[in-house]
Amino acid sequence: MAPSDRPLTSIEICAGAGGQAIGLHHAGFKHLALVEIDKHAVETLEWNIERRRNWSWERQYCDVISGDVNDFRPIPSGKHPESGLKKAVKFLGRQLRRGELDLLAGGVPCPPFSHAGKQLGKDDERDLFPRMLELVDELHPKAVMIENVRGIKDAKFVDYRTYIEARIAGGRAKWPETGLEEDFAGMGYEICEWEVLEASDFGVPQLRPRAVLVAIRKDVLGDIKFVWPTPAGDVCSVFHALKESMEKRYEPYLSAGGSIAKVARESLDRWVENASRAALEKKDGGIAPTLVGGSKKHGGADLGPSRAKAAWGTLGVSGMGVANNHEIGEKKKSQGRDLFGPDGPMLTVEQAAIIQGFPTEWEFTGGKTAQYRQVGNAFPPPVAAAVGQAVADVLRAADERDAMNGAPLQKPLPGQIVPALPDSADDRQGAGV
Repeated sequence: MAPSDRPLTSIEICAGAGGQAIGLHHAGFKHLALVEIDKHAVETLEWNIERRRNWSWERQYCDVISGDVNDFRPIPSGKHPESGLKKAVKFLGRQLRRGELDLLAGGVPCPPFSHAGKQLGKDDERDLFPRMLELVDELHPKAVMIENVRGIKDAKFVDYRTYIEARIAGGRAKWPETGLEEDFAGMGYEICEWEVLEASDFGVPQLRPRAVLVAIRKDVLGDIKFVWPTPAGDVCSVFHALKESMEKRYEPYLSAGGSIAKVARESLDRWVENASRAALEKKDGGIAPTLVGGSKKHGGADLGPSRAKAAWGTLGVSGMGVANNHEIGEKKKSQGRDLFGPDGPMLTVEQAAIIQGFPTEWEFTGGKTAQYRQVGNAFPPPVAAAVGQAVADVLRAADERDAMNGAPLQKPLPGQIVPALPDSADDRQGAGV
């Protein structure tokens, strides 16, 4: 098997509704497992993997695991003889071995470090960095990619960041529990920094800065340099992103004629005027504020705190809630609120997903609030794709270097199937990012 043909494998924890998975899929990674605790997000992953043509590889070989990541055991051991990976055996021809995985990725929960929360950091019960570090040690993957909110870069978390880096790459740091300093040997990785990436730099019509940590095993990296992705081009405005879907939402009423058509025309024109003006005049190019997924403990879905709602108002959108789709809106007679309110239309879940950078064909399961939370808590797929491609470039370059140096090429294991060219084309066309 040529180095460029070898499948790049990944496991993702805290996978949510698939934002990061979609991006990594587009970058060429093949998922062996997607681990998620929220049942609605798990159903979303299963629903799409089962139905999307370009996810046929994952249908055969990827385990979508519903449960706590603390209970996930990817490699059998004396203490845990049962592996959490079942389908992967069909690809590998046996159980996964330590050091074999290409990429371990995860968007670990952000509330411990979010500016919108209490910023308890390592004292927050939702902090899953400890489990991520355990998995890095257990799997010893060639690369690690961890995504979190920008808040983790705040000065108050410098000791915790230093500890995470020291555990992975070695160095002196304080134990979070005791504050005692120790020299850590590390796990054999080189840290490629915590980089804050702005989603709007990668075609996402939203202000969404995210801190991403990339670490690559030293024996893999060698003399190869990891290069962070650069901005993709012009900013995509909310007006440009939502124009087609807004017109589609109003079209049934415009076609109906009479007074409802007049109301629909006035409402749509008002949105077009406000959103297009924002795209032309606002310094940020008319992008959206950060979508907020919220938590199960707090009410229904809306577009964030007062400041965010005010920002949405400048884009002609009401941030007071999330709209029903046309069918449910007609049934519940909610279109007066959803489409024709004085503050502008509310976004549907589908439109929020566009703002988050999801491909239009990706569907979400559960009720409206559950769907919106899946969207609002996601890592934008185009950003994940850009970082994933940068990691893949290093792994491919390492394969080529090792092949030139006479290292034996990795051979297909008994159950492995190298994707054919048409499948690769399907991946590029169907990923939607």
